[in-house]
Amino acid sequence: MKKPDSKKDNIVLFPGLERRLLEKGLMYLQEKKYRQAIEHLEQARSLEEQNSEVYTGLVLAYFESGHPLEAKKLAAEMLKEGIGDYFQVMDLYIMMMIQMNEYDQVITTIEALFEEREVPKEKFEHLSKMLHLSRKMADSKTDPEDTEDFEAEVNSRERLDLFSYLDPNDQMLIANRLAKENIRPYIHEIKLYLQSEEGHPFQKSMLLNILREQEYDKEVEVEKLGMKASFIPETLPELYEIEMLREILIFIEVELEHDDPVLYENIRSLIERNFFLLYPFDPKPDDAKALAAAYHYLARNYMGVDEEIAVYVEKYDTSVEKTVEAVDFIKKIEEISSPII
Repeated sequence: MKKPDSKKDNIVLFPGLERRLLEKGLMYLQEKKYRQAIEHLEQARSLEEQNSEVYTGLVLAYFESGHPLEAKKLAAEMLKEGIGDYFQVMDLYIMMMIQMNEYDQVITTIEALFEEREVPKEKFEHLSKMLHLSRKMADSKTDPEDTEDFEAEVNSRERLDLFSYLDPNDQMLIANRLAKENIRPYIHEIKLYLQSEEGHPFQKSMLLNILREQEYDKEVEVEKLGMKASFIPETLPELYEIEMLREILIFIEVELEHDDPVLYENIRSLIERNFFLLYPFDPKPDDAKALAAAYHYLARNYMGVDEEIAVYVEKYDTSVEKTVEAVDFIKKIEEISSPII
């Protein structure tokens, strides 16, 4: 698969663009929009070549889009260049080989790790289990379709322990794993995580999307970004079905798509990122025009353009009070989420 050209979109270097491209790419990955995920993550990689989160996202996106050789190549590149935690990346590399039914290579790789005698204690049992099952699969010449059974056996009897996943790479991997499993055996742990004051907003959004996709029809309590409410995942909309999001994007599109398409794409990316972090909560105030004005104003501000907020209030035919409230709310999301994601 030809890698997307990161220059073709001509994206202006917004402050923190690398992080925004990463977050947007991960959002697309979560939504199974793999082409868009790869485009954004490749752009992020072109700006920050040693970012382990970008690489991990790309490995998963290429693999899930049906390009396992590219995924394996990227994982091998991470190991060679020392990008990310060595054993975390090795685990990912081994799982790529398992997915491709390369059990002999898995055996050789794990045996070499044990010979070096540098395997961390917490990884020893997991690697031993994979080695044992890989030998079993290699000896029996098992049908390739049984790979899912292999993964299920590797993951069996393992608790999620969601609060321990502080590294974004780990969060991506656990979300990718859960998206392929029946999530119900882990529902108690997931509910505790969703309703806690702790936990990452991005991770909570991913878990809620998995519950929605698996049609979980029981109420769950969610707390994030200072808000708390109960939801039934099965009834939640997909991100792009949220009416408020669609209205804001229409207002921005009418104002900017033809006059300044680059700024429009940057603002759109910022809005979608914020909505994914907020999901399933709505932004404040409940006014699409005020929020559109606030996003336009802040985007220009990020680019170093110092204009009065009244300019944007007039553009979007809204009130100063609501627009100021929207600006404060967006800034709060950015301040809370930036250190997290």
